[in-house]
Amino acid sequence: MTTKILALTDALGNLVRFVLLPGQRFDTVGVAPLIKDIEFGGFIADKAFDSNWIIEEMNERGAQIVISQHPRRLKPLNIDKEIYKWRHLIENFFGKLKEFKGIAMRACKTDISFEAMIYLCSAIINAR
Repeated sequence: MTTKILALTDALGNLVRFVLLPGQRFDTVGVAPLIKDIEFGGFIADKAFDSNWIIEEMNERGAQIVISQHPRRLKPLNIDKEIYKWRHLIENFFGKLKEFKGIAMRACKTDISFEAMIYLCSAIINAR
């Protein structure tokens, strides 16, 4: 069975919060617990997070929406392409996280031990 890690990073690419999902689940399912009780000025994400409820939530919060749009969207949003380039920070975080073999191979047997390993690896990444 596969496990999906959904992560929220700050403007410097440091881990703020993450959630584990089964590999077959949609990414949008894990967004609500990630953004709960957190204030932010913008939300940068890829096409997997192009969902009406996420866009409505960001509008309610007054956050700038920078989500790559699916071609099927009837009324595409105008996104700042320069800000969208900063999405590489989350990609870089996952690249650094996968340098740790235990994370890349999902070596931990339980979700709790896997979460602990992610926290530990994130602390090492931040300490570098």
